[in-house]
Amino acid sequence: EVQLQAYGGGLVQPRGSLRLSCAASGFPFDYYRIGWFRQAPGREREGVLCINTSSMTTYYGNSVKGRFTMSRDNGKKTVYLQMNTLKAEDTAVYYCVADRRASCLGDRIFEYWGQGTLVTVSS
Repeated sequence: EVQLQAYGGGLVQPRGSLRLSCAASGFPFDYYRIGWFRQAPGREREGVLCINTSSMTTYYGNSVKGRFTMSRDNGKKTVYLQMNTLKAEDTAVYYCVADRRASCLGDRIFEYWGQGTLVTVSS
């Protein structure tokens, strides 16, 4: 059974930092691309970042460039989303996703979705 367990969300003040983690199991992690999506209240779900099997990252939007980075540890089957200089508009449920394709180029359709972790940016 494929599992993607995201954790590390919480309440953080504007301009603060937070690191999300996603522990994966049930599939050959090394060969899958992994992504982060988010959904803010009342808004559509949007892609944030993707990391391919060579640990190269692709931003799915401009709003987080220069503030968010993503990395993976294949030995631990875990990916991380480092979020810096957080803004109120980053408030959302963040989802960890996985797909058996190696590259982050092309479509943004992912096979597997985790349960999400809530990030709230507020003073």
